[in-house]
Amino acid sequence: MDSSGLVELDQRIAGCRACPRLVAWREEVARTKRAAFADWTYWGRPVPGFGPPDARLLIVGLAPAAHGGNRTGRMFTGDRSGDVLYQALYDVGLASQPTAVTADDGLELYGVRVTSPVHCAPPANKPTPTERDTCRPWLVQELDLLRPTLRAVVVLGAFGWQAALPAFAGAGWTVPRPRPAFAHGAQVTLHAPDHPDLHLFGCFHVSQRNTFTGRLTPEMLREVLRTAATAAGLPTAESR
Repeated sequence: MDSSGLVELDQRIAGCRACPRLVAWREEVARTKRAAFADWTYWGRPVPGFGPPDARLLIVGLAPAAHGGNRTGRMFTGDRSGDVLYQALYDVGLASQPTAVTADDGLELYGVRVTSPVHCAPPANKPTPTERDTCRPWLVQELDLLRPTLRAVVVLGAFGWQAALPAFAGAGWTVPRPRPAFAHGAQVTLHAPDHPDLHLFGCFHVSQRNTFTGRLTPEMLREVLRTAATAAGLPTAESR
């Protein structure tokens, strides 16, 4: 566990200005705001990962939401996708509360860290391949720092899956060839010569498009989280 290393990494991520399009967009959103949040001072910077430095389970999303993480400064906080994710984590026994409203609301994650392969809010929620690749070294470094305790990863959505696989390889795990395809419920074990296996799980993203249409139900999400938590050696609400 390298607590100081993760704190330093998070600070460096929050100061990144590597992608001009993303810098311009996140800062424009922070200036213009949404009417419902007119009295907010938006974060308007890259959003670092959130969770303890000795996490055994990592959840990988896509990128911060313009009026969610880009507003609050914490992953999946202040938007409906986060409402779904943190409710499920709470239901499974991996979070201290079911809501994530502000960065100082007291939410704690138990053995879980949340991150994304792109740390800035992108226009239309669609980073470019170049932006994805430019941001990848941050995820590689995060994986390196989590490696002593990390045992399982849940990747939300196909974009995150495609972006994360090269990062796992960069951090020392062996990714099968051909690369495993994304699917909800997909399970892949990544081996490494000098540290324990990493259990990788696919899950549909907690986007409104998926949750409102029923493509991803709360029970489907809870089932993936339970399975991943068990693989990571974490107790869940049902097993306590």
